[in-house]
Parts: sequence; C-alpha cells; structure tokens
Amino acid sequence: MRTLRLVLTWVAFCCILTACDYGRMKEQESVRTYEAQLPEMPSGTVPVEGGVERLMATDPRNLMDPLGEDPRWVERGKEAYGYYCAMCHGQRGDGRGTVGQSFHPLPSDLSSRETQALSDGEIFVVISLGSKRSPPLAHTISEEDRWAIVRFLRSLAAQDG
Repeated sequence: MRTLRLVLTWVAFCCILTACDYGRMKEQESVRTYEAQLPEMPSGTVPVEGGVERLMATDPRNLMDPLGEDPRWVERGKEAYGYYCAMCHGQRGDGRGTVGQSFHPLPSDLSSRETQALSDGEIFVVISLGSKRSPPLAHTISEEDRWAIVRFLRSLAAQDG
C-alpha cells in the first residue's frame, strides 16, 4: 500500500512537471526592459554644471539675492517657510515648532541677533545645504523659494524690532 502511494505520488509529480511548458514563457509578449533602446536625449537636457556643486564652491557672503524688490516675495517666502520650516522652527521662527521640541539642542531662533547677523547668502546656503539637524533642501525647494524664505526671515527681525 505504501509503495502504491509512493508510485502514484511520483506519477502525479512527473505529470505536473511535464504539463508545465517553461519553453513557451520565452515566446510570450512581455516587457523586456534591458532590450529596449533609450530615446535620444535632446542637447542641454541634463545639466553638467551649476546647481549645488556651484553653491558649495562659492563663498556664501558673495551670493546676492536675485529677486526683485516686489514685496510679494515676503509673502511667498512665508508660505514656503510654512511648508518646509515651521514644523521645526515655529510659525514665528522662534525655534519652538512642534517637531523641533523633540530635538536637543532646540532649533535655532531665526529672528535672533546671531541668525540675523548672517548675510543673505549665508542663510541661503544653510537652507540649501543644511546645517546640524536642518536637512539640505536644495533639491526639495526651488532656488526662487529659498531666496523668498530668506526675505521672510529678514521680515521676522523687522517685526521684533
């Protein structure tokens, strides 16, 4: 009886194996990722200079705010600050944001004399490349919005003064 069960199991196993036609799998329609040719890239699509590397090689004190004198930049900076910075630095930039309260040391008070003594370029570089616990945001926030945030931070000092 045991031998019969073993033979039947072996026959069933062989039937299952011969029923699978693995050879047909190569002939079916499917995506062949590595066989497709990439399209020709137009010239100038991928930047080969500038960006963060240029920023790291520049003295931050020499960076100049490229935005015009339109007061709407402060509002735009306030909006971007609310999205990216307020959770740690607080709505008023005082370093008392909800997330930032779990940090040691606490996030910087951005309206403080020390922070406000930095040049616009130095603040821009800290936003872009990060510092201590602050993450680098150059790839997250557009250059224009980072400069607008600098404008908003300058307005915090004007509100306190």
